[in-house]
Amino acid sequence: MLWGGALIALLILCALTAQWMAPYDPILQALNDRLLPPSPHHWMGTDQYGRDVLSRLLYGSRVSLAVGLVAVSIYIFIGTFVGSVAGYYGGWLDAVLMRLVDILLCIPTFFLILMVIAFVGPSILNIMVIIGITSWTDVARLVRGEILSLKEREFIQAARVIGMSDTRIIFRHLLPNALGPVLVVATLGIGGAILVESSLSFLGLGVQPPTPSWGNMLEEGKDHLTDAWWLITFPGLAIFLTVLGYNLLGEGLRDYLDPRLRGSGRNG
Repeated sequence: MLWGGALIALLILCALTAQWMAPYDPILQALNDRLLPPSPHHWMGTDQYGRDVLSRLLYGSRVSLAVGLVAVSIYIFIGTFVGSVAGYYGGWLDAVLMRLVDILLCIPTFFLILMVIAFVGPSILNIMVIIGITSWTDVARLVRGEILSLKEREFIQAARVIGMSDTRIIFRHLLPNALGPVLVVATLGIGGAILVESSLSFLGLGVQPPTPSWGNMLEEGKDHLTDAWWLITFPGLAIFLTVLGYNLLGEGLRDYLDPRLRGSGRNG
């Protein structure tokens, strides 16, 4: 977990300080300096337009961090709401909501996102919202299961006896006790959202040039695999380390929050 936390802290630091850390303007073209290899003047080289790769990589971290955090926040909110309502009230409402979840789970999420973007058009905001509203189903099932196991406990029965409202029971007693697994899913989901954004940008359906993102940097560098290896290597490494960091952090949180795993001697 410590290694994951360190990688994520580095990503956040790069995103917050990009305008000071970047040695050049990330969209400024200098055709006389095109396709320069890594050097003391350009630590990660330049692209086909003479733009500094390091500067674009730093600014691209802002896109990845924003997409991951906003998209996951949206689908955690939707999934938690749907799962808590279905699990607490049960009956026909639970049946309807879970059948909706089952239908959405039958549709490949990435292709659903592609279809929606084809209609609404690519932009950072659209990507964040679309990932959020198409990825909440697993969270809903998880929260529903946690609520079902908690709502028959003695402390919930006592809350009902004293006349506490359903809303108060859900938000004050049930959800706080069910959010441990949701926190793990959210952490792992940020890495997944970053991968989706990078894939969309690579296909030309995500963040549009000249705004730098790691995905469109990979797309622009694919035509120079043999003569400019750095155009693919550094953005690919950034995506790999970021997703690895979130996965390590999520696994560490799962081990920490699950007493059975802590008792077995595992550590994050």
